[in-house]
Amino acid sequence: MRDAYIVTSIRTPGCRRGKGAFKDTRPEDLLVFILQALMEKNGKIEPKDVDDVMMGCCFPEAEQGLNIGRMGPQIAGFPVSVSGATVNRFCASGLEAISAASLRVMAGWSDITIAGGVESMTYVPMGGNLPRPHPEYTRKHADLYSSMGITAENVANRYKISREDQDAFSYESHMKAAKAQKEGLFTELVPTPATQYVLQESGTYKKETFIQNVDDGVRATTTVEGLAKLRPVFAANGSVTAGNSSQTTDGAAACLIVSENALKKYGLKPIAKLTHYTTVGCEPDEMGVGPRYAIPKLLDLAGLKTSDIGLWEINEAFASQALYSIREIGIEDKMDTININGGAIALGHPLGCTGAKLCATLLANMQRKGVKYGVESMCIGGGMGAAALFELCD
Repeated sequence: MRDAYIVTSIRTPGCRRGKGAFKDTRPEDLLVFILQALMEKNGKIEPKDVDDVMMGCCFPEAEQGLNIGRMGPQIAGFPVSVSGATVNRFCASGLEAISAASLRVMAGWSDITIAGGVESMTYVPMGGNLPRPHPEYTRKHADLYSSMGITAENVANRYKISREDQDAFSYESHMKAAKAQKEGLFTELVPTPATQYVLQESGTYKKETFIQNVDDGVRATTTVEGLAKLRPVFAANGSVTAGNSSQTTDGAAACLIVSENALKKYGLKPIAKLTHYTTVGCEPDEMGVGPRYAIPKLLDLAGLKTSDIGLWEINEAFASQALYSIREIGIEDKMDTININGGAIALGHPLGCTGAKLCATLLANMQRKGVKYGVESMCIGGGMGAAALFELCD
């Protein structure tokens, strides 16, 4: 089987749902921009050379429906010969798209593919516009439709993750993200056009565009004391708050994946290879424990130990589940290698985009630090976990 090389991996900023810079920016526009930016960074490859585009999207309906994995490239100016698909594995959709596109290259079916993810949680709410759980099945297994917040409470209660530890973890996420912003470490982030509608003297609104160049959910002034004052939002006597949960976010990300033949033909320099990817199921009512099972499964597949991994990106859907997974995997003493630029609590979790967003961040950090192996993992709604292993190219 051939190797699949990631040549470029980039993302837009992540901006807060309903309040952030992208609240008036349609998801297609975010995707179109990041695809065009990806091609500009690889000028030797033309859109016609791309065989397929795989895009993760958690709720592919409304503005991000009609197969946005096909619609986006078409709006971006790719020729009709370039096919596209939308991939949905909930929170791992972007990573699933990367694995699927990589497998095409590994199998010899494609030489050049694009993968990524997009989600506008402003335009399409969590759960979609018209969720309809199966009425008979919910009587037997309502846990399959559990609120994500309730699953986080379940993890905290069952595995004794204290409110104090959750808040401390969240504080560190914001501090790491704020430091990374200040030091310009988000090199994978591409300043992105954002839409706004400005009220005119005539009483009408004018559509205007500005450039957004930072993740706008990071709170550098966060304190542990301030987090402790927040009320729980999912259970009256719970410990999960808005402050120790991921932010609902809008954003897009994409990466270019090629074969060795394409590397030589176009004179490209790869960043890394996706060497292994796996998924695993867990109980739906504690879906956040997914990484605790997916990461050991991944390392067994690769024949590696936790000590072999130089950097980790473990999605912070909630502090309770991230902390539990980190502790169970046995890497709590390696916190300086986990989410080193902050995680979703500070930077946001744009659902179907997150898997591709974390890939971009992980690879940028692996390059900067010269780390051979990096792991990306996340929990997944419905009770699953996913994990991928990336190897830095010389």
